[in-house]
Amino acid sequence: MPVDHYENFPVASLLLPAALRAPVEAIYRFARTADDIADEGDLAPDERLRRLDRMRAGLDALAARAATTDPIFLALGEAVDRHDLPLVPFYDLLDAFCQDVAKTRYADFAELMDYCRRSANPVGRLLLRLYRADSPDNLRASDAICSSLQLINFWQDVAVDWRKNRIYLPQEDMRRFGVTEEHVAAGRCDEAWQALMTFQVARARALMRAGSLLGWRLPGRIGLELRLVMAGGLRILDKISAVGGDVFRRRPVLKPWDWPLLLWRAAIPLPVRAGGESPA
Repeated sequence: MPVDHYENFPVASLLLPAALRAPVEAIYRFARTADDIADEGDLAPDERLRRLDRMRAGLDALAARAATTDPIFLALGEAVDRHDLPLVPFYDLLDAFCQDVAKTRYADFAELMDYCRRSANPVGRLLLRLYRADSPDNLRASDAICSSLQLINFWQDVAVDWRKNRIYLPQEDMRRFGVTEEHVAAGRCDEAWQALMTFQVARARALMRAGSLLGWRLPGRIGLELRLVMAGGLRILDKISAVGGDVFRRRPVLKPWDWPLLLWRAAIPLPVRAGGESPA
């Protein structure tokens, strides 16, 4: 699937069964388009919200089974009908993208996780529905993995988000570690910043491990795909740690030579911390 954005993780890869690639691409295209409206280019906030409202109207049309000529919603409608996908996760994604237009700071981790619940978790839930594997236990594990991946993206992109006047690091945590917005503005990687990033890396890693058994419960290529996604996220955390949290000068990304390691890690179960809780 051609995209203009750097992607850390495989989407609709050849590892997936052929019958699932089209619906996964339809889900991804909807999410990517809406995310771009919220994030990319020089549109004014009001125009971003108007365009997101048009996408919400497209979902409303799907719910009403109204005709459409929009290729995004034609593909999405086919996926929804064929695989009995719920529409609530798509609305949740739009809510999160609308929030991105207006909200630029997060008071605490609970507030940030509420954003992840709508910005990341819906994709995992939709995929589990496609796989007919959306049991309560699997959904909880998927939520942990997807929220972890979202947090990893935040820690990886602190400098990128700052240029959009956004800070996803919880304000409560910044105060706890003596970090201010001046650290972000100046790209200051002192002891306080390193301690904050060490804490956030551990938090994201614990969330990933809490959901990791899902990668072994899902069968065959689907399970392998998820395990590669998890390995990719953990590899980014390794890279953040390796540079002492200095994501300002060395934004961590996956390189071609990382893939043998990811494949090896995808073959080995991750240890799960008792209780599956992130560090407090």
